[in-house]
Amino acid sequence: MLKGGSMARRMSIDELEDQLLCPICLEVFKEPLMLQCGHSYCKSCVVSLSGELDGQFLCPVCRQTVDCSASPPNVTLARVIEALQSRGEAEPAPESCPTHHNPLSLFCETDQEVICGLCGTIGNHRQHKITPISTTYCRMKEELSVLLTDVHQYKRNLDEHFSKLINNKSRIANEADVFKWVIRKEFQELHRYIDEEKATFLESVEGKAAQLITSIESQVKQTSDALQRLKEIHSSLEMLSNENQLDFIRKYSSSQFRSELPSLLPGDGIFSPISFKPCFHQDDIKMTVWKRLHRHVLPAPEMLKLDPVTAHPLLELFKGDTVVQCGLYQRRDSNPKRFDSSSCILTCKGFSCGQHYWEVIVGTRNHWRVGIIKGTVSRKGKLSKSPENGVWLIGLKEGKVYEAFSTPRATLPLTARPQRIGIYLHYERGELTFYNADSPDELSPIYTFQAEFQGQLYPIVDLCWPERGPYSPPIILPPPGATRRPQGPCRQPLPEAPAEP
Repeated sequence: MLKGGSMARRMSIDELEDQLLCPICLEVFKEPLMLQCGHSYCKSCVVSLSGELDGQFLCPVCRQTVDCSASPPNVTLARVIEALQSRGEAEPAPESCPTHHNPLSLFCETDQEVICGLCGTIGNHRQHKITPISTTYCRMKEELSVLLTDVHQYKRNLDEHFSKLINNKSRIANEADVFKWVIRKEFQELHRYIDEEKATFLESVEGKAAQLITSIESQVKQTSDALQRLKEIHSSLEMLSNENQLDFIRKYSSSQFRSELPSLLPGDGIFSPISFKPCFHQDDIKMTVWKRLHRHVLPAPEMLKLDPVTAHPLLELFKGDTVVQCGLYQRRDSNPKRFDSSSCILTCKGFSCGQHYWEVIVGTRNHWRVGIIKGTVSRKGKLSKSPENGVWLIGLKEGKVYEAFSTPRATLPLTARPQRIGIYLHYERGELTFYNADSPDELSPIYTFQAEFQGQLYPIVDLCWPERGPYSPPIILPPPGATRRPQGPCRQPLPEAPAEP
């Protein structure tokens, strides 16, 4: 019961404080004056307004003109205010306006400043949007609460972002270490191969030079022996010239010196210098090593086998499904994977990513096509041979014309007839390159397709229709062990540069 009375008393005091506000400054009365009309105002507010209005004071509430000099202090009201102020003496004194010295009780929304009542009535902030301090405080506290929530969320996001950055940094450092290890390993392998090539070239040069030097040293010895013999003949002739007539004639007529002289001269007596000519030119060393290195930097050759499920009924397989040849028609099941019109066959293994290299031996066939095909291409009916249809091929027609089945079809200007075709697929880069792989020392580029590969790709062999029967040359997928590696510089002569047109 007492608690309820106390609450009611508190509320009545709060309501009373709301009634003790000056209508001009909207603050609790200070030295209140009662005008002739019965309304009360702060003395400072009356003095300020009457001074600006030249002594004429118009009551802001009832709009009556009153005489300020006849306005006595409102003693009762001042005592009530004093009693209320004594209750709040423990509270700190409010901050005052530097211009009007009234408490700062309002907030100017326009200028974003805390002001007093007079500032909003007669000061620089009149006609501005003004709200009470308490209202502004509540609103800003709510905004602060929302801002704190946003700050916490931003902090969580930044913490998460910071953690991700640290993890990303660590991951990059780890990946960089792995790549550096791979680079060192690969370059060690390259250095090892280059050192082997250097040793092979040096061994070739030293062997050739030693052979020539041995031959020249043999000639030097023969010449030295001939010179020694000539000295002996010269000495004998000098002694003979000192003999008397009879002895001179007898000894000279029986001497064989003149017939011995021709045998002392090497050959025809004309010096023929020997030139040092190794089996390679010094300007071709870099190119030769680069071409041989090309085989080493390609991926290891794939172990491929032909898929009998895809073979046309005319095709026969041998040697563990690595050799295919045109034979007699065989009755086989008609499954969706089998070619029924084009004499083609695919490998069992397909590729959907990465780098791959394999070789196909086409031998002396006059008609053939090799390349890759998308796994989704239909095998029924005539095969549409173009990149737009998911087929990338090169081939030989009638033993004369080499073609790339691009759009439009391109004739390939090959001067040599390759019997072994190297095929290099770089799936991500969209490159399919064909090489002449006949030489064990180098790969000669034939043609490169550029495409955006998608899905599974399969190596394809097309034996073409013209060459059939048991005597038609086969096409072979050599095992990786049969892939030939580069040999020493003297085991394979360098190709001559083509003549300029």
